[in-house]
Amino acid sequence: MFRPSSGGAFEGLRVIDLAQVRSGPTCVKQFADFGADVIRIESPPASGRVEVVTGPRDGADMQNLHRNKRLITLDLKAPRGREVLHRLVATADVLVENYRPDVKARLGIDYDTLSAINPRIVLASISGFGQDGPYRDRPGFDQIAQGMCGLMSVTGRPGEGPMRAGAAVVDVATGLYAALGVMTALFERQRSGRGQWVQASLLQSGLGLMDFQAARWLVDRQVPPQVGNDHPTSMPTSAYPTADGWLNLGAGGDSIWTRLCAALCAELPGLRDDPRFAKDVDRATNRVALNETLAGVFRGRTTDDWIERLNALGVPCGPIYRVDEVFADPQVVHGGMVATVPHPTRGELEVLAPTATLSRTPGRLERALGPKGWDTDDVLAELGYSAEDIAALRAEGTV
Repeated sequence: MFRPSSGGAFEGLRVIDLAQVRSGPTCVKQFADFGADVIRIESPPASGRVEVVTGPRDGADMQNLHRNKRLITLDLKAPRGREVLHRLVATADVLVENYRPDVKARLGIDYDTLSAINPRIVLASISGFGQDGPYRDRPGFDQIAQGMCGLMSVTGRPGEGPMRAGAAVVDVATGLYAALGVMTALFERQRSGRGQWVQASLLQSGLGLMDFQAARWLVDRQVPPQVGNDHPTSMPTSAYPTADGWLNLGAGGDSIWTRLCAALCAELPGLRDDPRFAKDVDRATNRVALNETLAGVFRGRTTDDWIERLNALGVPCGPIYRVDEVFADPQVVHGGMVATVPHPTRGELEVLAPTATLSRTPGRLERALGPKGWDTDDVLAELGYSAEDIAALRAEGTV
């Protein structure tokens, strides 16, 4: 029988995972990696339900999202399946789901139903656009949200049209915002003794990611344009070609600009006194001339040469890696940002380690995603079902 090892930050917390695709599993992963007893519910083959997954079950994406969980199958459309779920809810602290609002009510996983069973339950509902309003029934996907929150309009080079971010940033952010909401509700529960309904949507999370770009419109009514690799307001913060690759430079603000000028004094002795670049606002206004000036210099040396020189003077900079180069970086290796997890057929798999480091109760990777229903019998037995009961549930296709 698998149970998380003792001593995790969330030891004693039980989370029911009904989430699909990426944002919901990202939320659940924050609890699974730090010792919660996460029970993932999937449909039995006989149910005929089509689940939305991210690639093959033993593939990279599913393994990265679903480690450290116990796995049961349950047909939530069947009355006996909902009975099992409600018995499980009575023992749980959190349930995470991303069903449409009408489906949620039909399956008995709406907040009113769950809180009547267990007043301490925290329900986390993740959706594309929210639990109510004109778009409540629309399906939501990361790229759709990237477009609707404004992210694609500020990404890419000027004049080349909107560009999506190269990773599912809105999905991941939504999962993290949902997890933060759950943790906030659990903290409040210590005082009130009651759970509550936590809601997160791709659209609202995308707006959160827009951050200062959104604030430029809300406060000053500025519509942010595309500026490619440049920072929208603080230059020179951009990417520059070198003799053998690319250099990322973050030299916004007058103090760092002064240090950059000192680093380039041999190649550009008059840079600090050039009136076009005197202040941050001037450098942003004259970004084309500034980038041309700097690019001509940075092409003369290798990326490593520039990084050594600029870091010596406290100028933020770094290489631009391919993904394979990322995981060879000394700091990534030193920081243990990759972890291994045992898989029942593939052996030791490398996946991303927990992204927060705790000094006393660090995250742990103890189990890969295995076959559907791996722990069904164990979980049902914990809920008080006899061997005969379990056999009957299997015979009728409920599990």
